[in-house]
Amino acid sequence: MRTGVDAIVSVPASKSLTNRYLILAALASSPSTIHNTLISRDTELMLDALAAFGVGIERVECSDGSTTVHVTPAAELARGPLEVQCGLAGTVMRFVPPLAAVAGATVKFDGDPAARLRPMAPVLDALETLGANIEYAQEPGMLPFTMDASALRSGEQVVIDASGSSQFISALLLVGHALPGGLTLRAANGPVASPDHIMMTVQTLRELGVKITVDEDGRGWKVAPGALAGFTVTVEPDLSNAGPFLAAALASDGSVGIRHWPTTTTQVGGKWVQILSQMGAEVHHGDDAVLTVRGTGKIHGINYADASELAPTLAALCALADSPSKLTGIGHLRGHETDRLAALETELNKVGVQVVATADSLEITPAELRAADIHSYEDHRMATAGALLGLAIEGIRVENIATTAKTMPQFPQLWADMASTAKARG
Repeated sequence: MRTGVDAIVSVPASKSLTNRYLILAALASSPSTIHNTLISRDTELMLDALAAFGVGIERVECSDGSTTVHVTPAAELARGPLEVQCGLAGTVMRFVPPLAAVAGATVKFDGDPAARLRPMAPVLDALETLGANIEYAQEPGMLPFTMDASALRSGEQVVIDASGSSQFISALLLVGHALPGGLTLRAANGPVASPDHIMMTVQTLRELGVKITVDEDGRGWKVAPGALAGFTVTVEPDLSNAGPFLAAALASDGSVGIRHWPTTTTQVGGKWVQILSQMGAEVHHGDDAVLTVRGTGKIHGINYADASELAPTLAALCALADSPSKLTGIGHLRGHETDRLAALETELNKVGVQVVATADSLEITPAELRAADIHSYEDHRMATAGALLGLAIEGIRVENIATTAKTMPQFPQLWADMASTAKARG
């Protein structure tokens, strides 16, 4: 008989919002203060990249355990030659080249071996349209490359293929106001990956005073040129990273609360409320800002589109369901830290689940479960999905759980603390 966890968890800040705010703070006309800044490998790489351009970074460790970062823009962004290490951070490898373009800089970009397999071409092609010159050391459209943006121009409409990543569009929108003529951007024909993340970028820009309009069909954007004043913000908790903990309530038939859950949010992780309710959970958002999910003894299969970065955790939960599930519109996950669709097909089949990956979907049919070693592929989402399986299937081992440090260094300890509540009640 399963014994439910019973925990309230504080998850670190949103990586997506942290790195967006950092880019915008570097382009502001006066200093900015970012409270509850996420400190993880991805954000450390962003901070290092901004420092390379001459941006002043001051960290303050707060009494509540959070970190505040004061960002002082450079009087003039450094033009190099510079070098930027992207690690495996999509927000660094996609967001920083447009910043370098605004600076008119010459920059060599490289990253981890796995990063050299991640698509870059659409955002780099767009920068070439604006006058940047890019030389590739290996494969065109991939790391490593050197960009010379000394001849950057503006005023032209940019058309970009966003089927592989929403970050291609967000990267350009974030710097659009700093281009001399602003930016007119249009998504090329075809699917747009993870539109929720693009709306996050649009809303963030609007909140900070940038004038941006969106075409009626949601596939075009116009950013007006103009100065961005310094700002003070507090970063929301990372609701995507909260997902494995909330799903644990269903997986163990227990109860998990997440502190400081926002009333409204642009984060894709806000979808967990709808997803977990549909799969059989009781969900309550209290006046104390704690979102609580309780298991009901049942986990229903689900048909769900555009789960984006939630898909690995959702797929693991679907493996524990009482009926088949189908997750669609997630083909862009093949170009993330690893090919997540192929990885999920392989790892879930290991535990006995019947999984079929198509070009952009996963079909998941639950079956008798068994223990297995789950490979993480150096992908934080695969590691947390494995941890969720381990909560429900005795004998599961997750290889390299430390890869969660990419966006959530505290994950192993937070997970162990939550899991220990089940043992205490057992």
